[in-house]
Amino acid sequence: MAKKKKKEKKFAKKLLHKYRLVILNEDTFEERFAIKLTRLNVFVLTSLSAILLVFFTILLIAFTPLREYIPGYSSSKLKKEASILNYKTDSLVQELELNKRYYASIRKVLTGDVATVDFDRDSLIKAAQSDIDILQVTTNKEDSLLREKVEKEDKYNLFEASTNQNSFVLFPPVNGTISEAYNIEEKHFAVDVVVAANTPVKATANGTVIFAEWTVETGYVIIIEHNQELISVYKHNSAITKYQGDLVKAGEVIAMSGSTGELSTGPHLHFELWSKGYPVNPTNFIDFQ
Repeated sequence: MAKKKKKEKKFAKKLLHKYRLVILNEDTFEERFAIKLTRLNVFVLTSLSAILLVFFTILLIAFTPLREYIPGYSSSKLKKEASILNYKTDSLVQELELNKRYYASIRKVLTGDVATVDFDRDSLIKAAQSDIDILQVTTNKEDSLLREKVEKEDKYNLFEASTNQNSFVLFPPVNGTISEAYNIEEKHFAVDVVVAANTPVKATANGTVIFAEWTVETGYVIIIEHNQELISVYKHNSAITKYQGDLVKAGEVIAMSGSTGELSTGPHLHFELWSKGYPVNPTNFIDFQ
């Protein structure tokens, strides 16, 4: 017991033994600061500092946005933002897939890398009417009398031709001599019309410009999408006056003819018609003379 008490007194004496911490000027050895410390004081101050540091760190993380950076923590706001981002990502993936298909179709039109199918005027009109004749409507006597009356009233209507589903008239983009005709065997899915340089090139029908850019092989190219899945292509222009997304009317100037691109041999218009992804002979619908 005496040894144990002796050790305890010795340990307490070490804890309470005073030390003097002095800060001196190195050049003059002048005492600038001094403090008396014990091992117990140092231990208590260090413990309190550690506790306060941990406490303020917890407060900082718990009541500031820093808590969102803790692994595994998720707030309702963060979950909402994640859901919105997930929805946007799915939408972008779908939009990207649609754009890939769209540009793949445009690339086929520009390069002519498609299977060839013969079209004529009658087959194109029938294809356009196939979507209209889906409903089979039965008529009675009153309907027949009303139809006959309306036909008599509209017999001399000047606007009848524009609303007739059977009419399919395309406006000639230019007038001139055809230097190279439509030839499926040589994969020339167009007609080359010789015209003077800077001749106005006009839209063959109402539609929307879906492509208007410069290409190395065919110069300035403009592509218009019309009704009934019809696409018209105008190549080797010296300049274009419309841009992608513009709405154009039949006969409206969309470009100026020229001889641009590596494949051009002189001022002319390279004109193509595509129906539902297949090339058609433009001379079946348009008189270029």
